[in-house]
Amino acid sequence: MEDLRRLILSPSALLAFEAAGRHMSFSGAAEELRLTQAAISYSIKRLETALGVTLFHRAHRAVSLTEAGERFFHDVSIGLAHIRRSADAIRREREPGHVTLSVSTAFASYWMVPRLARFHAALPHIDLRLQTVDKDVDLAREAMTLGVRRGDGNWPQFDSILLYREEIHAVASAAYAATVGAPVPASRLPELKLIHLDEPYRPRPNWTDWFAQAGVRWSDRGEGLRLNDYALVLQAVLEGEGIALGWHHIIEGMTARGVLVRACRESFLSGQGFYLVWPKGTTLAPDTAQVRDWLLAEAGAAP
Repeated sequence: MEDLRRLILSPSALLAFEAAGRHMSFSGAAEELRLTQAAISYSIKRLETALGVTLFHRAHRAVSLTEAGERFFHDVSIGLAHIRRSADAIRREREPGHVTLSVSTAFASYWMVPRLARFHAALPHIDLRLQTVDKDVDLAREAMTLGVRRGDGNWPQFDSILLYREEIHAVASAAYAATVGAPVPASRLPELKLIHLDEPYRPRPNWTDWFAQAGVRWSDRGEGLRLNDYALVLQAVLEGEGIALGWHHIIEGMTARGVLVRACRESFLSGQGFYLVWPKGTTLAPDTAQVRDWLLAEAGAAP
């Protein structure tokens, strides 16, 4: 950090540089930062002197980034964006009644959103913010309060409580199920249209795992509709595109309403589960503890 202090001299120089690079204007940066144009120009000149490069081409009433300036602007922009996001998240976390829940898009869409009315009725004073992520993130680093994760419940960075054991059914829309005469024996499923989840970041059981546990010989030859997001998989099922793996806790509402039906009677049990997690060793704030207990109650688990 001592070397960085010699190179940068002042954090305000980075703010001036980033604003000028974003606006491509010293006057625009001055207006945003509520400084004079001379102050912006002076800060950037000192930064250029410390770095030993020219960051801006200066023309009459216009500036543009040099090649070195473009590279530096890219990194400075990313760094300041991370700092701004983290600071804003920390500030929001201190607001009374604010709780952030990190979940997959499918969990948010098909489990949480249908329960929001009950949540607001039970905890009207709490501002619950759903953060959907395409891969599991570090809750503490991202300043999130709670999360839902798949695993065995043992994480070095999380405390956890089980929400659901992982149970997976083969499911289809009511219309498609009627056309194939479902429920059918598991041995018939390979003859039908299968929809696949190609999950890029999170390990998930697939049709190979499901058929193996059901005792059905099957090999994946790359056929069938393949989607990389489970919410899209379920939408394709609802549109009658075929049969997909249905995680019980996600689809239970749709099967209860009859819009999805089980294509066969066999189920897949992985031995894994879906857990409510939070940073290890954290003493949960009262609002966060209330959200935790509400989620557990909805899942039929004991606090």
